Amino acid sequence: MGLLKNADGSAYINWGKNKIMAAVYGPKEVHPKHQVLPDRALLRTRYHMAPFSVDERKNPAPSRREIEISKVIREALVPAVTVEDYPRTAIEVWVEVLQSDGGSRVAGITAASLALADAGINMRDLVVGCSCGIIDSQVVADLDDTEDKEGSGDMPVAIMPNLNQVTLLQVDGMYSRADFQKAFELAIAKGKEVYGMQREALMKRFFEGQEAGMVEEESA
Repeated sequence: MGLLKNADGSAYINWGKNKIMAAVYGPKEVHPKHQVLPDRALLRTRYHMAPFSVDERKNPAPSRREIEISKVIREALVPAVTVEDYPRTAIEVWVEVLQSDGGSRVAGITAASLALADAGINMRDLVVGCSCGIIDSQVVADLDDTEDKEGSGDMPVAIMPNLNQVTLLQVDGMYSRADFQKAFELAIAKGKEVYGMQREALMKRFFEGQEAGMVEEESA
C-alpha cells in the first residue's frame, strides 16, 4: 500500500502472475459540474489493461470488455464506501493491469479496496474478490488464464467478509445446482483467506504511518 506518492491512496497486488496497481484520487471537485450528486460522492472507476500486459500487444484504447469491467468494479465497491459522507465530490479509482493471467477483475477489486482504505475513505468493510470455475468437471478456485479459457465455467465473486455480504456475483458457463453451490461457497472461503492478507497489509501500512509520524515529531 502507498506506493504512489502522487495518488491519495494506492495499492499493488501480485496475485499469481497478475500484477495490478490501483490508485485513488479524492474526494475532489466534480467535473463536469452537471454530474454532481448533492447527497453523496460520485464514485468513478477505470479498469485498464496495459498494452504489454497480455501475450499479444493490445490496443491501448479502452475495449468494450474494459468498460464493462470498470462498471463491474464500481458496483462491487459502492456498497463498501460510505459515499454519503462526501456529498458533491468525486472519488476516482484507477485499476491498471500491468500483467494479466486470469482473474484480473477480482484481483483488481481487492487492490482497489485497499487503495480506498489507504486514501482514508470511510468504508463499511474491505471488499475482496475470488473466482471459481469448473475444470474437467471439478470445481476449482483462482483460475489462471489457461484454465479460464479452457474450462467450462467461471464465477467471479466479491464479498465484504466482516458484514457477510456479497457485492459481486457473475456466472459464465453452465453449472448444475450442486456445482453452483460448491463454487460459490469455495469462492467465499478463499476470499476470506485473502481478506486476512488485506487486513495484514492494512495494519502494516497503519503502523508504518504511525512510526513515520513519531520520527517527524522527534526530528522537530
